[in-house]
This record gives sequence, C-alpha cells and structure tokens, in this order.
Amino acid sequence: MNNLLLNAGRQTLQIELEEASRLPDRLGDDFIRAAKALLECKGKVIVAGIGKSGHIGKKIAATLASTGTPAFFVHPAEALHGDLGMIESRDVMLFISYSGTAKELDFIVPRLKEKSITLLAMTGKPGSPLGLAAAAVLDIAVEREACPMHLAPTSSTVNTLMMGDALAMAVMQARGFNEEDFARSHPAGALGARLLNKVHHLMRTDDQIPQVRLTTSVMDAMLELSRTGLGLVAVCDDSAKVKGVFTDGDLRRWLVGGGKLEAAVSEAMTQGGVTLEADSRAVDAKDELMKRKIAAAPVVDKDGHLCGAINLQDFYQAGIL
Repeated sequence: MNNLLLNAGRQTLQIELEEASRLPDRLGDDFIRAAKALLECKGKVIVAGIGKSGHIGKKIAATLASTGTPAFFVHPAEALHGDLGMIESRDVMLFISYSGTAKELDFIVPRLKEKSITLLAMTGKPGSPLGLAAAAVLDIAVEREACPMHLAPTSSTVNTLMMGDALAMAVMQARGFNEEDFARSHPAGALGARLLNKVHHLMRTDDQIPQVRLTTSVMDAMLELSRTGLGLVAVCDDSAKVKGVFTDGDLRRWLVGGGKLEAAVSEAMTQGGVTLEADSRAVDAKDELMKRKIAAAPVVDKDGHLCGAINLQDFYQAGIL
C-alpha cells in the first residue's frame, strides 16, 4: 500500500511537470497581445471561468490585483444574471475554459462585442469558439491529465495557474511594480509593516521622549533616564536641537571616573550621538540601530529638532523583525 501511494503521487507530479515544461515554448505574439491588453486597460480586468477553471481564475484575479492590475473574478452564470452590468467598455475580460465551448459564452461574447470589451482566452483548444472570438489566446493544452482516468482536471489546472502567473508577472515587471507598491496592497502583512511604516509612525512622542538641556545636571539626567526606561536621554540646546545623548553607559563611566552628580550633563554625554530622521523608513532605521549595535536613538525632524525617540522593541512590536 505504501509503495502504491508513493508511486501514484510521484507519477502525478511527473506528468504535471512534463506538461508544464511545454508552456514556455508557447509564449509568443498572443502572449504579448494579452499582456499589452492588460497594460493598456483603463478599467478593470474581469476573470471568468467555470468549475476548476473558475477556482484557478479566482487566484489569477487575486494575483493580478495584488501586483498592480485592478482585477476581480466573476462567475459566468452570475454574469448572465446581472453581473455583466459591472463590466464596462474600458474593461478587459480574461475567460478561462479548457474546452472553449462553455455554453455561457453564447450569451457573453455578443454582449462583450456590443460594449467593445476586449476578450482574452485561456484555453486548451485555440480553435474553439472561445479561441476564435478572443483577441489573444493563451494555450494551456495538455497531452494528458495526471488523473489515471483522464477525467479530473489536473495537468490542465496546473498549466492554467502557471500561465496566469506568467501573465501577471510579465505585466507587473512591465509596470515597474516594486516592493513598496506590493506592500501597499498588503498593509497588514509583514511586508507592509517593513516597507510602509516610517519612523514617525512608531516613535514615542510628547512626555515619553527622554530629554534634558545641556545645562541639566547629571543627577537630573539620571532621573530622566529612570523615568522613561529607554536607555538614553537626548541632550538638546535651547532650540531643541540634539547635541548629544546620555546613556546608562555614560552614567556608569562618569561615576567610575569620579565625576560628580552636580556637574552639567554636557560634560558626561556622548557628543553628537546617533539620531534617526522621522520621515525615514522604519526598516532602514532599525537596520541602522542594529549596525551600530545600539538599542535606542532620538528622532529628529528635517530641521534637526527633537521630535521623538525610539528603540528596537518599538520596531519588533510593529512586526519589523
């Protein structure tokens, strides 16, 4: 029994891989026309399909939408009962049907022609009614399904998925769609947290900012260290520009060296110190702290004035790891 299961699984994968390996050589003028139709689309891309093709179509629509091409899935039966009203002349329809003979096409194709809507086909039968009606045909034909009865769509659904990915990735790259664009479509995900958050979104503000003036005593600076627990205090001049930082390490070194608590903190602080810009990307700021092997830093605005403070824990809590 174990060998039977393993052999069946391996044979399925081998057949699907063999069928999929033929796809790259099929990409040509029709693929270019289809990609250009999506790039030039002024409206939305409507993906449609029935059965297993419909399930794959939903994934293709989702991939297009998340990579810069507005798209959604419409079931052909629902389209014939009102949803065709959502489709406008500036839209493009990508219809998926392996046989290319879905009966819904008899009603849908004339409506698309009436509205001058571009029809793209993804089919295993380029000479089918769907293929002949389409402006471009993406050939997903297979010589055999992986199903031993040659009934369940297996190799053909893999080909459909891969062709959809090829189309989406080609269009994405042609648009110049980048990581930050992708993150805007996934603001709640880890990538969104890394690429969309700026330092000012995460930093501590108002009375949570540990700060003292240059003339403040070491004693008072120490109390400010304890009050906020951030591990540092920003030392500013009278115009709120950061002139240095006073850290736990500075305090220890000052006391071990015989320094007095009544002295001005300007004598004990680290001159200059590391500051982060409020408008910089949070992921870059975190990397800067890690590179310099420090846990926290003051945050300044574009004019160099203190406006916040942040530490590594603030980044981790925001999902920036």
